Amino acid sequence: MALVFDNVSKIVSGEVHLHPTNLALAPGSFNTLLGRTGAGKTTLMRLMAGLDRPSSGRILLNGVDVTRRSVRRRNVAMVYQQFINYPNFTVYENVACPLRVAGVERPEIDRRVREVVELLHLEDCLHRRPFELSGGQRQRTALARALVKDADLLLLDEPLVNLDYKLREQFRAELRELFTMREAIIVYATAEPHETLALGGETWIVDEGRILQHGPAAAVYRHPESVEAAQIFSDPPMNTVTGRLGDADLQVGAGEIVPKPEHLRDLPIGSYLFGVRPNHLRTDRRSARDIEILARVKLAEISGSETSVHLEHNGVSWVSQRDGVHSLAVGETIQVYIEPQTLFAFDTRGKLAAAPENLSARWSQ
Repeated sequence: MALVFDNVSKIVSGEVHLHPTNLALAPGSFNTLLGRTGAGKTTLMRLMAGLDRPSSGRILLNGVDVTRRSVRRRNVAMVYQQFINYPNFTVYENVACPLRVAGVERPEIDRRVREVVELLHLEDCLHRRPFELSGGQRQRTALARALVKDADLLLLDEPLVNLDYKLREQFRAELRELFTMREAIIVYATAEPHETLALGGETWIVDEGRILQHGPAAAVYRHPESVEAAQIFSDPPMNTVTGRLGDADLQVGAGEIVPKPEHLRDLPIGSYLFGVRPNHLRTDRRSARDIEILARVKLAEISGSETSVHLEHNGVSWVSQRDGVHSLAVGETIQVYIEPQTLFAFDTRGKLAAAPENLSARWSQ
């Protein structure tokens, strides 16, 4: 089954929730909608599901116009952020519910329920009710109820956001394996760039009701087409600063003038907006060619095994991510370093002019 949006828009009380949008999702594909809260991800999903109707345009499933077809007339399953389960039903009854509503025979219901709970490691929970389950088990139950339908279109709206970090990591790894077993089109909405890279597949960057860019997750990460896409696909957002390219050198902000790196050599002389990801803004010099910049510490934020150092340089806020736990005094002036080969260059319209080559798409690199 293929899903196509043909110039689809959504306007509510005069407010544009989705600008005219074209997209095509291939049969059996895994797709991630990446965007900040309020970007339009849920609007897209509700239109895909048939929970809302578009203000203009058409929605096609396998070439058939389903724009006015309700969710009950589409073979769709959806999982939400909240652990939505029937509180008085056991796990077995919760998972079996959509099959019973569809009139599936009892032996087939039992076979399919037991098959999906085994996939999600819920065999020991079949006779428990939601209040007897952990958060992860409740989310697995909601996912099992969606999977048991064997839907053509499976929509997951930030399904892991309410789980703790360790449980999210574990669940995410299991989902990757689980999705490879499905023939449905899968659409997964998230606000987390790290999650997008971890899950892979096709990525659609959504911002203020528009699709900014789409393509394989690693390719979009390496080559964001605009400053907006680069900042959305980076957590913390990509640092940006104005600078200038000369014949054979470059200057970033008020930093020292250094030789042009190879990937910027074909760009015309002039002013650019340079971007550097927080994990590439370092507090240690690795090469004599590194760009040295003085910055003032605004905050050192410790998160797990990393420290995010919030800085100010020439009135512009930056973030440097450092491995380990570090204490820095607010107001302290420190030296930070940029490896020129990690710089992104955007033109005066904010469009990508050049991207670093051979950088890994692994989040830690």
